[in-house]
Amino acid sequence: MGVDYYKILQVDKNASDDDLKKSYRKLAMKWHPDKNPNNKKEAEAKFKQISEAYEVLSDPQKRAVYDQYGEEGLKGQVPPPGAGSSFFQGGGGDGPTVFRFNPRNADDIFAEFFGSSSPFASMGGGGGGGGGGGMGGSRFSSGSFGDDFFRSAFTAAAGAGGADVHMNSHRQHKAAAIERSLPCSLEELYKGATKKMKISREIADVSGKTMPVEEILTINIKPGWKKGTKITFPEKGNEQPNVAPADLVFIIDEKPHPVFTREGNDLVTTQKISLVEALTGYTAQLTSLDGRSITIPISNVIHPGYEEVVAREGMPIPKDPTKKGNLRIKFDIKFPKYLNGEQKAGIKRLLA
Repeated sequence: MGVDYYKILQVDKNASDDDLKKSYRKLAMKWHPDKNPNNKKEAEAKFKQISEAYEVLSDPQKRAVYDQYGEEGLKGQVPPPGAGSSFFQGGGGDGPTVFRFNPRNADDIFAEFFGSSSPFASMGGGGGGGGGGGMGGSRFSSGSFGDDFFRSAFTAAAGAGGADVHMNSHRQHKAAAIERSLPCSLEELYKGATKKMKISREIADVSGKTMPVEEILTINIKPGWKKGTKITFPEKGNEQPNVAPADLVFIIDEKPHPVFTREGNDLVTTQKISLVEALTGYTAQLTSLDGRSITIPISNVIHPGYEEVVAREGMPIPKDPTKKGNLRIKFDIKFPKYLNGEQKAGIKRLLA
């Protein structure tokens, strides 16, 4: 597999995003070249490795390629056999072009994470010059903030899983979010569902050259989600120089349903019944959104505006899907268009 990125970041193969961030924060602070003036060359090499490992493992697409094909496959040194279209594009006359990962500048990755490429520039004595042994990237002096600010920032970040350090003065500009509607049936929102969305986007290598890639995004819809719920995939827009890619945001929409409408957590339906049924009793038969048959006998007189409420047969409540809203049955009563004299007399006699 070549370089073992998991080992470099001191995490296991099932590491979550949080695990990766904590580990990168700790190691990047420890091995930043400006923090190691006495063993700068070794620190630079380690810092580069740590940054590259974080860049690969924190990106689901790069991580998937790395897990399957190793560093050689990731960097295109060995065209992996049977490579799927998600990561590999057909090329021009030179045959297929493999998905090629060129590590970004380690300082840029650090700057994105901490908000400054070198918070220690004025602390270790002259660490901020251009002679960074190939580390490159802009260096920021701490003069405008004062050394105490940077010392406290370092202490906070280097502590056990400390909070992210935000220094927004040099933040990369971020493209506006891309929003897309995600239509879902009431059944999907009732039971929960998994949707896979195929996206195409441009990714850039270290030189700023872009290439198109396709990616499959998985969206896990939770039971009870409402119209307007947003699912954000950070930085899944096109990559371009000096602009952080846009977030991709899917917004849940509800498809119309032939039987039910939704009001908050309640499900509402209307049944057509005759005047005789309204007066003498009626049994409502319904199929729930998860396919169960529901029978509701109604012995009350059903007057115009009457609602039969069936508890806990509505939509699941997202915070606690074991609880549900109500099912509300409304009625459309069909009155007879004409009554003859005998019918009128009979009704008067019965209802008087």
